[in-house]
Amino acid sequence: MAVVEQSEIAALIRETRQLLQLSQAKFAPMLGVSFHSVNRWENRRTRPLPLARKQISTLLHQLGDSGQALLRRYGWE
Repeated sequence: MAVVEQSEIAALIRETRQLLQLSQAKFAPMLGVSFHSVNRWENRRTRPLPLARKQISTLLHQLGDSGQALLRRYGWE
């Protein structure tokens, strides 16, 4: 996985949630993390750990073309 800037990680996570039409609280359990983790990622306080990054990538691949377009846009393939 390429090195991705923290601001791009935050934007990717936010856009993924918006694509799924989920709040941070409802998105977090899909990744096996807490609401607080998602909130910290989106507010650029921390980065997702490798396992969470893998889960986000898998989720986006499962979404088909729209999810894969997000992965490409942010260089997170």
